Amino acid sequence: MRTVLELRLLATPKAAPELRQHLRDHDFEVRLCATELLTNVIDHLGEGTPVTVRVMGTATDHGPRTRIEVTDPAPCAAPVLLPATETEESGRGLALLDALSERWGVEQWSDRKTVWCEL
Repeated sequence: MRTVLELRLLATPKAAPELRQHLRDHDFEVRLCATELLTNVIDHLGEGTPVTVRVMGTATDHGPRTRIEVTDPAPCAAPVLLPATETEESGRGLALLDALSERWGVEQWSDRKTVWCEL
């Protein structure tokens, strides 16, 4: 896969529209999944957490494939897919990611983790 975008930023609410702007030439699903991964960092690790966002693309026999990665410095805070009820105001980010992506996962090291999805 070749890296299309690598962006280092602080996970803040202002960073979400900035990220979408950098991804303006990509499909809606790519922009949405990247924003959801960034928002999960804000919600679960706090505003101002440094992250690296990578978007990579490749051509396959089944068409183009895009991989989105968000790396943060918290290896122990792994995301968990939980069912969201109709009355909950949050908690649908990973469910949305799970529905839109072909697959997603987490890679953990001693000093960081990367949450990724492939579309």
